[in-house]
Amino acid sequence: MNAPQTPARPYDPLAIAVELIRCPSVTPAEAGSLGVLEKYLGPLGFRCERMHFSAEGTPDVDNLYARIGTEAPHFCFAGHTDVVPVGEASAWTVDPFAADIKDGRLYGRGAADMKSAVAAFAAAAERIVRDGFKGSISLLITGDEEGPSINGTIKMLQALAARGETIDHCLVGEPTSVERLGDMAKIGRRGSINGWLTVNGTQGHVAYPHLADNPVPRLLEMLRRLDAHVLDEGTDHFQPSNFEITSVDVGNQATNVIPGSARAVFNIRFNDLHTGASLDTWMRSVCDAVTAERGGSYTLKTVTSGEAFLTAPGDFSALIARSIEKVTGIAPELSTTGGTSDARFIRAYAPVVEFGLPNATMHKSDENADVDEISRLADVYEEILRGYFGGAIS
Repeated sequence: MNAPQTPARPYDPLAIAVELIRCPSVTPAEAGSLGVLEKYLGPLGFRCERMHFSAEGTPDVDNLYARIGTEAPHFCFAGHTDVVPVGEASAWTVDPFAADIKDGRLYGRGAADMKSAVAAFAAAAERIVRDGFKGSISLLITGDEEGPSINGTIKMLQALAARGETIDHCLVGEPTSVERLGDMAKIGRRGSINGWLTVNGTQGHVAYPHLADNPVPRLLEMLRRLDAHVLDEGTDHFQPSNFEITSVDVGNQATNVIPGSARAVFNIRFNDLHTGASLDTWMRSVCDAVTAERGGSYTLKTVTSGEAFLTAPGDFSALIARSIEKVTGIAPELSTTGGTSDARFIRAYAPVVEFGLPNATMHKSDENADVDEISRLADVYEEILRGYFGGAIS
């Protein structure tokens, strides 16, 4: 049993969020943000561990793993303190790192995505620790979510597994709500695969096409077939997969030259009817067919940044939905929409659900969050923890 602790200072989620935003932790800089969390979590009895990772060609990253308790069940909150760059500073009406509060809203980079959620969870954890609980609570906080996502969550999880630490359930504090706090939680995400296609030809003068080999028609035919194919009609929990062409280029600055190669870039957001490997095979089969019909050659490089996954509705998602509705009065939609998150790594280690603030201003100028919603988010997280350690999960 983890005995009640006496906090060394007030654990107000808004105050913690303000401190975090005032740390200019643009990926991969930590900028003091992890120290802020250590200052709050350490006095509660959390063992705070900096986890530093590096890899050739990528920036070094500091991460924080803080845990209290050694027993099961182990509830983990995952999040990030790194933020995207400010962008054009003149587009902001406030200092992006001043954490100004105006008209009931907290402004600053990270207010929505997702320093306020990290602060709310720290505040909720204090309430549970203060009252005492049986089990373990941890925070897995990365500084690499907005970056390459190489030296952050995935390596932290690998390190924990290597030393025998297991996570029973995980909540990610990404901003999942849409219009109001509580209207949406994520129980899965679509996968994402990027493709870089180059079709080879022979450069020449447009007036002498028989002396050249124009790759552009072959590239266009490949793209036409790829784009025209219906990947699926969606599933019970996922929308249809979509193939999107994002760039077509030959780098040709002349009007009378047949280019020697033509390139395209595309992305597929896919549901759980597919894998990155199956989509790679399909794309190559299309390109092979065009090549067999029209000659020439091509190269295709694909990178899958995350596979589709689903945390099947059950006790865990029901606990989160019930807690959200109790605090906000809103029954959340359990969705798989949107982009990717670090939940794509966590899902291999534990059931994972995402829930946080409204996402309308994330990554934008004047990013902000409603002060009252930050407070209520801490209440939701508290309710989830109380239910979890109260036996809501069988």
